[in-house]
Amino acid sequence: MLTSYFWSGDVIRSRCVSDVVLSGTVDVPAPSVRLLADWEREISTRMVLEPGDVEAMPLARARARWPDYTRCVQAMSDRTSALGIPEVLASSDVALMACRGARYHYDAEQYGSAAFCNLFLSEDRGLDLHFPSLGRRIPLTRGTAVIFDTGQPHGVIRRGASGFNADDFATDDDCVQIFLTWELPIEDGHVTHALKVAFDVDSSTSLQLDDEQVRLDGERVVVCSESGRWRLFE
Repeated sequence: MLTSYFWSGDVIRSRCVSDVVLSGTVDVPAPSVRLLADWEREISTRMVLEPGDVEAMPLARARARWPDYTRCVQAMSDRTSALGIPEVLASSDVALMACRGARYHYDAEQYGSAAFCNLFLSEDRGLDLHFPSLGRRIPLTRGTAVIFDTGQPHGVIRRGASGFNADDFATDDDCVQIFLTWELPIEDGHVTHALKVAFDVDSSTSLQLDDEQVRLDGERVVVCSESGRWRLFE
């Protein structure tokens, strides 16, 4: 059993890690040439985006140059509502992110109380969002929308590759993906139902913990950044 131990208020609860990944494509307009140029300048001059890195971009500045931002949010809101998760997006934290590929990782040691809702804005760069434990590969194109458990290992790799290789993401290659991400509260009833999450599956252990973590069959684990396989925490 794969179990996430997460902060719920001032106590740690336990829950299963969902193997449900909700993916599809929504109709969003291409970012303008001006906005794309601004993003490129940000990445090349103000950020250090190495192969495998996932970093935040300045959303407030982007919105000032992005008349279609509201359309993108509305498209994602329509998508989540159609999946049985109405009204949650509007009250969830949102960020603009960039990645040059992504090493395999999971986010439940920081965001165990959330599910991620991602909307990819870049054109097809020949990259896949890969969930190795589930055998799921999702081609990343403009409008790709994905909702998944933060405890589920994932990475962004070359299409056809079996794992993450930094050489696949040389800095002079056009392999950066820009996306919006929302943190959906995992304890919201609609999110819980959509992802089929069961809570308090190991209350005896959660009472003994003082930090968020993921355990596989009772052993604390982390993810190999190149293969996506679980290994024991050291």
